[in-house]
Amino acid sequence: MQRLLLAIVIVLTALLLARDPYVEKADGFFLNWLLRNTPASGEHVPLTVVEIGAAPIVETQPNQTAPPASTAPRGNASAVSPLEFALFFQAILDFRPTIVAVEPLLKWHERDRDQEQVFLDQAMRVPKLLLSAELTSTPDPDAPPTEIPGFVHVSGRRGDLPTYTGVQRQPDEDLRLISSLGYINLSGNSPTRVPLLFNYRGEVIPAFALQAFLSWARIAMSEVQIQIGSHIALPGGRRIPIDWDGSLTVNPNASKLGRRFSLNELLLLAQQRQNSPLQSLHDELILVRTPTNPLASPDVFAATIATLQSNHFARRVSVVFDCAVILLIAVLGSRGVRASRVDLLLGLIAFTAAYCLIAFLIISRYAIWVPGLVPLATAWLLGILAFAWPRQKHRAEATDIVPSPPAP
Repeated sequence: MQRLLLAIVIVLTALLLARDPYVEKADGFFLNWLLRNTPASGEHVPLTVVEIGAAPIVETQPNQTAPPASTAPRGNASAVSPLEFALFFQAILDFRPTIVAVEPLLKWHERDRDQEQVFLDQAMRVPKLLLSAELTSTPDPDAPPTEIPGFVHVSGRRGDLPTYTGVQRQPDEDLRLISSLGYINLSGNSPTRVPLLFNYRGEVIPAFALQAFLSWARIAMSEVQIQIGSHIALPGGRRIPIDWDGSLTVNPNASKLGRRFSLNELLLLAQQRQNSPLQSLHDELILVRTPTNPLASPDVFAATIATLQSNHFARRVSVVFDCAVILLIAVLGSRGVRASRVDLLLGLIAFTAAYCLIAFLIISRYAIWVPGLVPLATAWLLGILAFAWPRQKHRAEATDIVPSPPAP
């Protein structure tokens, strides 16, 4: 009876902890580990990533392993000049790309001013150009506030979104006149949680990845309906699941669903004209990165855009799964007090390994992630209690020896 009451108390405690926001935040480490080691599932997406300033690399096809980042040289923020960007624009303009999104913030040194006009002449020919900028929560009090258009149809609590009140860094005015801006702020260091929405002076505005996707899909902001903490509804019945802070759970390997070129490879392919793999750029989203810049953000925007294009989102399993697993652990724990300590330890190790394998299988096949902290912690807690539980000593029962009858 005592073992049953102990199991019930632990089950109820585990179920309460499973819905605690701090426990859900700590469970993100388990989710990050799952996603980093899970290949992206889905078909090829219309995304082309061009790395300017990187060493020549091999084109990454869908589900193909990319070369390690350590093979690319690292430089400073000024390693890429306006002339290199101008060569890039000149090479792709003949293929009429739908949209070009530039991830690094374009700010030139004084020594590059003579090349800036060459860059502007090529950049203004791009039909849709998206440049990056950064927001701040402590703007200059003397600077006038920047007006940023936001979404019209928004419901839910806006206070949980990352809140900003000003623009910290942005391109020069000449570039802003020929482009639109997307904001590249990252609210945390997690590569699997990328913000899609920001709260700017009471208005809900899109982040860089969402702005690039909406421009590529030709979706106006007035056609988007947002339920903070639930989803972003798009025309055609598509929904993007978001958390309470407006972030999206992203597989970091999702960027491999697109194509990846270096600038040298792109210039070489552009000279082929006929039968060039760049012929499909007209329907693709082109994302420009500078991996040689150590101050650049991680390669999370390509993974986020690829996730939005594939419409393949990672979702959390239902709470019914939590109840079933914890109940199973409680049943096994109540029986563990009868097993030997060696068998109990081996059983805990086997359960942990089996649970992790099942978690990998579920997220790779169904894009559903299961919690790890509460079930595994509950199993090991019950295991430790069962390990310290006193065992009953089995005494050998005395047998009565019946004297044999005397021989006749």
